Amino acid sequence: MDFGKIKAKHFPKKFIWGVATSAYQTEGARNLGGKQDSIWDTFTNSRKFKNGNGNKATDFYHKYEKDIKLIKELNLGSFRFSISWSRIFPNGIGEPNPNGVEFYHKVIDCCIANGIEPWITLYHWDLPQVLQNMGGWTNREILNWFSHYAEFCSREFGPKVKKWFVLNEPMSFIGLGYFMGIHAPGKKGLRFFLPAAHHATLCQAEGGRILRKNIPDAQIGTTFSCSVVRPKNIWRRHVNAAKRLDALLNRFFIEPALGLGYPTDVIPGLKRIEKYYQPGDEERMKFDFDFIGIQYYFRIVAQYSLLPPILFANQIPAEKRNVKINNMGMEIYPKGLLKMLEKFSQYEGVKEIYISESGVCFDEELLDGKVNDKNRIQYLKKTFKICRKAIKRGINLKGYFIWTLVDNFEWADGFKPRFGIVYNNFQTQKRTIKKSGLWIKEFLKK
Repeated sequence: MDFGKIKAKHFPKKFIWGVATSAYQTEGARNLGGKQDSIWDTFTNSRKFKNGNGNKATDFYHKYEKDIKLIKELNLGSFRFSISWSRIFPNGIGEPNPNGVEFYHKVIDCCIANGIEPWITLYHWDLPQVLQNMGGWTNREILNWFSHYAEFCSREFGPKVKKWFVLNEPMSFIGLGYFMGIHAPGKKGLRFFLPAAHHATLCQAEGGRILRKNIPDAQIGTTFSCSVVRPKNIWRRHVNAAKRLDALLNRFFIEPALGLGYPTDVIPGLKRIEKYYQPGDEERMKFDFDFIGIQYYFRIVAQYSLLPPILFANQIPAEKRNVKINNMGMEIYPKGLLKMLEKFSQYEGVKEIYISESGVCFDEELLDGKVNDKNRIQYLKKTFKICRKAIKRGINLKGYFIWTLVDNFEWADGFKPRFGIVYNNFQTQKRTIKKSGLWIKEFLKK
């Protein structure tokens, strides 16, 4: 069969097709409607940060109706978006902000009115700054802060929304934000990473329990970033370095949820995290999720290194490996998606898997009112083909969320990386469906 002619009908009837976004990357409206700053507002508006900010982003706050209608126009049936914690609770805890609550009700209602199923992510990296001032994820009190937030959101929106993700990529927001300092809040070192990681693990499970309690008929999951990790060569030090990097990037947060604990078998130094345990934590880390989301973008080649300590491994930059890369310098390696699906499906406690994010970014221009992003179409074709292969092999893959709908603010890389299937002019906020978006529309046509 010519894959170029394959339609969505070649997938299971109930297979979910959607797009994913996040609040900080799209909403804008930094100081509108009662919202106060998140760590990303603070981080990107500091003198040190040179790649812009999400103060306006894609102006989803004002354009949500048009964007949801775009989702419908492209024949996509599901929309994954996140709630901005500081828009709901400007002070982190306490009384909710009625304007913020109303905004998300309007987004949800608009989805439902357009036949789009809303999928909510509770936390997609934008911690209220007032909570960061008290230590953020390094402060164990965040279990109470997050529980308060999850309790409210689940009770408020649960009657309308039945599909929930607890956290978005904990290894990304903890590793990049509390170890490498590349992302908000810009902290560096193990003294930040270890407590923050443990508290995120606990919140991941506690969020699931709260959602289950308040929305008995909900489907509850969480998402994990993942990467294929290969050693530089067969030298034992590099092979072992790859195993450690794989444990950190692909095992660290899922295994505690499954009752397997942290992967200290290959990273003995991680036992230092036990310093932050309290009695009962090993049980608190567990939660029986209905599904998991995996978020796949690139492959990593690992090598032995004295730094960072405990891990004793780092990655060889893709631009030094003579491979195809996106404009963030990451290797484009669709084949790795199948390996990740196989890897995560082997866990006994994983029931269903969604690709909760996958996409690719390039330098793109609007020429004569069009964006011919044929490279993205090829990427989507390859990953969809891999999904079909995975399903045929018996992997319980239930859906695919494209990252992303509209070109947005891509965290530390600013506005340069364009992941959208819809082009955005960030000066005028005018949307233009790219060729990939039109291809998706045709692919999903009934």
